Amino acid sequence: MMTRRALLAMLALSAPAFGQGISSRGVRPQPRGKPSGRPFQARFTDVAKQAGLTEPTIYGPADSKSYIIEVVGSGVACLDFDNDGWLDLFVLSGTRLEAAPPGATNRLYKNNRDGTFTDVTAKAGLTRSGWASAVTVGDYDNDGFDDLFITYYGHNVLYHNNGDGTFTDVTEKAGFEQETVRYGSGCTWVDYDRDGRLDLFVATYLNTTLDKLPKPGENTDCRWKGVPVNCGPRGLPTGLVQLFHNNGDGTFTDVSRQSGVAAAARSYPMTAVAADYDNDGWPDIYVACDSTPSWLFRNQHDGTFREEALERGVALSEDGVEQAGMGVAVGDYDLDGNLDIFKTHFADDTNVLYRNDGKGYFDDFTIRAGIGVETRFVGWGAGIVDLDNDGLPDVFVVTGSVYPEVERTLPAYPFRTPRLVFRNLGDGRFEELIDEAGSGVSAAHTSRGCAFGDFDNDGDQDILVMNMNEPPSLLRNDVSGGGHWLKVLLVGVTSNRSAIGARVIARYGGRTQAQEVTAQSSFYSANDRRLHFGLGAAASADLTIRWPSGATEKISSVEANQLIVVREGSGILRRQRFG
Repeated sequence: MMTRRALLAMLALSAPAFGQGISSRGVRPQPRGKPSGRPFQARFTDVAKQAGLTEPTIYGPADSKSYIIEVVGSGVACLDFDNDGWLDLFVLSGTRLEAAPPGATNRLYKNNRDGTFTDVTAKAGLTRSGWASAVTVGDYDNDGFDDLFITYYGHNVLYHNNGDGTFTDVTEKAGFEQETVRYGSGCTWVDYDRDGRLDLFVATYLNTTLDKLPKPGENTDCRWKGVPVNCGPRGLPTGLVQLFHNNGDGTFTDVSRQSGVAAAARSYPMTAVAADYDNDGWPDIYVACDSTPSWLFRNQHDGTFREEALERGVALSEDGVEQAGMGVAVGDYDLDGNLDIFKTHFADDTNVLYRNDGKGYFDDFTIRAGIGVETRFVGWGAGIVDLDNDGLPDVFVVTGSVYPEVERTLPAYPFRTPRLVFRNLGDGRFEELIDEAGSGVSAAHTSRGCAFGDFDNDGDQDILVMNMNEPPSLLRNDVSGGGHWLKVLLVGVTSNRSAIGARVIARYGGRTQAQEVTAQSSFYSANDRRLHFGLGAAASADLTIRWPSGATEKISSVEANQLIVVREGSGILRRQRFG
């Protein structure tokens, strides 16, 4: 007897592609239930201007878009590049077709520890113009300082952190130099063979170049709602993925073919998130794919991967339809100790919530969880994160259209749109909040990447957001109500120094929550590596840490409202109370 998943897989493989560019199922929003009436204890305020984040992120023209390269945008990162215990911010930038205008560069902002930041891009050696896409953060040479890999339309770049506030471009030295122009997309550090060294997974969105792109309205893939728009991705050559093995001497070897990832085809890969989705102790890689089935590369423990998204339920929607996968959030929304997946999609469609059964098989819980009430906006960066410290992970999404021309004809599809909060009600359902979450959420922008971290060290999760042709937003979170929290920063010894791939299970107040250290998530972005657990009324938590090496540690009765730094094999190195 054919299973439901097998049937959907067969239908997806046999279905013809349809036009109008990015996939949109045209579904109607689900009815909204009666509001819960519960107060939401988190409030977000955009403090970017007073924090010193005033330079706009250039990405194509502001109010017209001729080519897909001008609309996709880029990511951001929260990282502590100088190891001073305070989050710094990294914002990627695009350019314009005619020429790079003044100020069109990636920007590194150093945290001044007083709510403000200083632009140290030039001093750090990171000034660069071009069509930047994604960033992944990790210590690939285990020297104690986070390095940066950035994908571009053109040529990708590896920056080595020198540990003195500066970075060096080591792309050629490391073996990443390429002659071919490619449209780089998602990328993530991942120790796929558990040898203690970070390897690199890199996606290419489209296998084409700018000079080969059709013009707006040129064919059926270049119109949306009857309006001529930029073309793609449908009708354009599909992308590819690569895997590079860390040789341990500062160089990498392309193992895409022998690892099996190069066999994946016929999709447009975007954000890539490495995590252990089937709980076998080995990192897998999930890739959101635009307008085509998404990919799940399952680790076979022998240096190879199998692409199993269709049979595991995360390639398509519940009704077997391709969607415009852009951003990915990974977290344990239902507190069963398994990592679930939230994926963002296009307008006239729902974002999708996949629930993990614990064995790496997923069910589409979008409608049952209340996510299906929202179909108005194009979703990009997202996170499954406890915004109000009540012990229940919420969902946050940034939105923004790709068609400024459509709004002039169809006002129901605005170019600039608000952010979204789906508050976790604790019974498997979510409640959508916009105005209730503060002006930083309700304000309209055309946003892309976002990253989560506590920039002011006050015990809650703030959010950095990339806005097209505007300064970034820095959403300061002010949580009231007294919910407790705990932050965990892991330092690998046998495992990679960044502890990317480590799993922490926290038990608190009768609840169990799993989180994993990742090097990319959201949309093309990288979060604070300090894992943040809201604890609600619980004053302590018991932790179980599974390191990438396979070793496990248990730490009992960890008091709330502090950061603990845990060194592999040595327990808690230090504790820090935030003021």
